[in-house]
Amino acid sequence: MQRRQLLGAMAAGAAAPLALRLSRLAAQPAPPPLSAFDAVVMPLLERMTLAEKLGQMAQGELNEIKDENDVERLALGSVLSGGNADPAAGNGFGPWSETVERLIRSSLSTRLKIPILYGIDAVHGHSNVEGAVIFPHNIGLGCTRDPTLVEDAGRITALEVRATGIQWSFAPCVAVPRDIRWGRTYEGFGEDPALVAELGAAAIRGLQHGGLGSPEAVLACAKHYVGDGGTTYAPHAMGNRTVLLDQGDTQVDEAPLRRLYLPPYVAAVKAGVGSIMVSYNSWNGVKVSGIHRLLTEILKQELGFEGFLISDYYAIGQIDSDYKSAVKQAVNAGMDMAMEPARYERFIDTLRELVMEGQVAMARIDDAVKRILRVKAAMGLLDPARNHLADRALRDSFGSNEHRAAARRAVRASIVLLKNADGILPLAKTAKHIHVAGKAADDIGMQCGGWTITWQGSAGPVTTGTTIRAGIEGSVSKKTRVTYSDDGKGAQRADVAIVVVGESPYAEGVGDRSDLALSADDVAVVERVAETGTPMIVIVLSGRPLVLGSTLDRAAAVLAAWLPGTEGAGVADVLFGDYAPTGKLSHRWPASMADVPLGTRTTSEALFPYGFGLAYERTA
Repeated sequence: MQRRQLLGAMAAGAAAPLALRLSRLAAQPAPPPLSAFDAVVMPLLERMTLAEKLGQMAQGELNEIKDENDVERLALGSVLSGGNADPAAGNGFGPWSETVERLIRSSLSTRLKIPILYGIDAVHGHSNVEGAVIFPHNIGLGCTRDPTLVEDAGRITALEVRATGIQWSFAPCVAVPRDIRWGRTYEGFGEDPALVAELGAAAIRGLQHGGLGSPEAVLACAKHYVGDGGTTYAPHAMGNRTVLLDQGDTQVDEAPLRRLYLPPYVAAVKAGVGSIMVSYNSWNGVKVSGIHRLLTEILKQELGFEGFLISDYYAIGQIDSDYKSAVKQAVNAGMDMAMEPARYERFIDTLRELVMEGQVAMARIDDAVKRILRVKAAMGLLDPARNHLADRALRDSFGSNEHRAAARRAVRASIVLLKNADGILPLAKTAKHIHVAGKAADDIGMQCGGWTITWQGSAGPVTTGTTIRAGIEGSVSKKTRVTYSDDGKGAQRADVAIVVVGESPYAEGVGDRSDLALSADDVAVVERVAETGTPMIVIVLSGRPLVLGSTLDRAAAVLAAWLPGTEGAGVADVLFGDYAPTGKLSHRWPASMADVPLGTRTTSEALFPYGFGLAYERTA
């Protein structure tokens, strides 16, 4: 299909201008300020020793805490589970809820009985836990243009997180990715700051549904402040690997930083977010985690953020090779809580030295702890009459059919129809023979992508759900024959072939790519099916737009399904017309790598522009 035909068929509904959409956000009512809880917080703060205050500012990780008694001994303010930090007893609902409850009970044994905040990366559902419902990653949700749907996804995620006793999700990511070679592109809602602001605020409302004090809500965490999606393409070391964009340097003046990357945080503060995670990236060569201008002057003073700031995983140590200097810079810049998985005690001891030496003022410590306690007070964690453990009544809804139905709705609304030659879609459910091909067609792990059960994710049956193949088989008539091959063989006698291609799971660092072409294996499957002459529909599973090359010409129809999560039947809903496609691209789609990055350092036109998405032709 010619490009002009594709553009002419673009459905209406592109995003409104940035200023108009941000003004709509500003018109929404703000929740009560966190400072309203200072009457509860200040008397408690006055009773605290320096050791208890410093403990509140430290966060250790489940599998890095040397002795669980450290939670009580050091009066830790928080514990997290990173992407690979699962309970020793297993990764199911039971071990999670039992582990979290044990640690909360330990914190309640401290002198002041201040419960810990337990944090987890529930970034598209309660995605560390087997059996949880996994929603599409944010790039797909961005294509829905539907804040109500995003809010519902946040609310359901909160219910499943709270069912295990966890009270804090490190979500939503409100990055504005400007270069899709970045491996975290899928964690952002899209390339438009207004879209990210709108949907980020909706996700926060969903996670904190009913207010922070609701037993069915979790504390949201807007991340990663600020400019993480704008890093300059430059190979650099990260641990034992070389990355291209991750944890890099955002080289812009303050004006474009504010215009492109700050709007989602303005909206997040307006929506009442209680915590914000500071980014790994640098701003013009200086680590954001140590920049007072960004953390205190702009975020806390200008925007009026009253919650607390938390560092990213070991990010404080990246500020300076001298750890003491790094801690000093971070805390004085405005960092309130330190994510120091194994060196939480070292952080406490180092910060104590800095306070005793007068290098960090006691007023700064009190401000940090006040902010942490404000959030805990708003959540009801400082109320001795409140049950601080998991609500057992929520257990029945964990992974429920109702929650899966909501995720399925999100999947189908996120799908973008890129090509539909001769109206081949929707398919008839009564077709005699449908051939499904490609390893991704029958793989829950590939559907879900990174940050699913493990940090980087993995292919295979990692959790409970419905594959795209199973969704197709469940949608057709009993007389329809559905065959499958991972290599494309067997399509020659079918009425239609559905080929699923895409990226293997990845997360930050590992996902940075210099070439976004489809893999040779995927192209081989497409070519094998094309040789049979069978009409072919291609479904692309990916965390960003991919260079389709000849596949676009070979296919009669192409759908971008992103990383849809556990409910693959939502893809089948669109294929067979139970739901007409409504998704609009949240990123421009390049024709070749010469077009990447789009809209930043080249003037090349996109193959499919921002907001593109075909609809099914209406029939009489």
